[in-house]
Amino acid sequence: MDFQLSDDQRALRSGMRDLLGAVFDRDRMRAAVERGGGVDRDRGVDRGLWRELGAAGFFALRLPEEAGGVGLGLPEAVLLFEEAGRALLPGPLVATHLAAGLVKGAAEGEAVVTVAEGGGRPVADLGGADAVLVGGGAGERLEVLTGEKLEAFVAGAVPVRSMDPLTRLHRTTGLAGASEAYPGALRREGALLSAAEQLGSAARTTEMAVQHARSREQFGSLIGSFQAVKHLCADMLARTEPARSAVYAAAVTGDPVEIAAAKLLADEAAVRNARDCLQIHGGMGFTWEADVHLHLKRAWLRAARWLTAAEAEEVLAADLDPVLPLYSGSAAVG
Repeated sequence: MDFQLSDDQRALRSGMRDLLGAVFDRDRMRAAVERGGGVDRDRGVDRGLWRELGAAGFFALRLPEEAGGVGLGLPEAVLLFEEAGRALLPGPLVATHLAAGLVKGAAEGEAVVTVAEGGGRPVADLGGADAVLVGGGAGERLEVLTGEKLEAFVAGAVPVRSMDPLTRLHRTTGLAGASEAYPGALRREGALLSAAEQLGSAARTTEMAVQHARSREQFGSLIGSFQAVKHLCADMLARTEPARSAVYAAAVTGDPVEIAAAKLLADEAAVRNARDCLQIHGGMGFTWEADVHLHLKRAWLRAARWLTAAEAEEVLAADLDPVLPLYSGSAAVG
């Protein structure tokens, strides 16, 4: 079995990187940071970006062609979300992608859809959402809040401070706050696509660290020539590539245990790589003008979404075979 990307998959990834470079370059990203992030109904720039993504098939990628989609699968979706993670693309991308075919306008980028995860977790980008996905407790039932139900839900939400300046958060009560998680299939796919975003961020911070190490001089030498810096960069790559293999493999199999492992590895790679990238940048890495802190804050936020490290570890532990005793008798074999 060949797990190398096909020519079509490489072209898809390259095309998405080019598109994001055109519609969400660094200048627009920093403008979004200064604006306070989010995807608001009253801000045409953000809605325009959402429609650009819809026109490119970002949200309708996995819908059948007869339903107006592209007809591709999770492996291709992972490639697009990896690019979104590299670019720090804001907004409820995962939820809107999962809502394509369920919520009118989601596939085309005309509707912004977020998700209420339950368990007391805050809801991201609620203020600009046209619909909210809510799990119905145990089983596979799913409710979509729109219209008056959505308005009532939003009215009862309280804004909370977000560590990520590009993601607005609200604490909710009532329906979503009391529900037990969203349906299983939705959760698994959401966790995998979030892991792909983390993978993209981990790869990007690795590139940023290497680029800085090759250009920054200290004591008359490039800092990349120092062994300690070399080790940090090598460790970043050593975290990114296993996470990439895990994410790509889980996209092919769709296995819940492999998805849990992929999310666990990708979360660790994104958070630790951002921290190491900040370390390599030194004092300037802490400044508002540098982009390193944005990757770290987004990585922290994603790590707490869809499937946390503790939840992923429980999935992996439950899949382990029971440990059998080494000896069946009371006396050791001589």
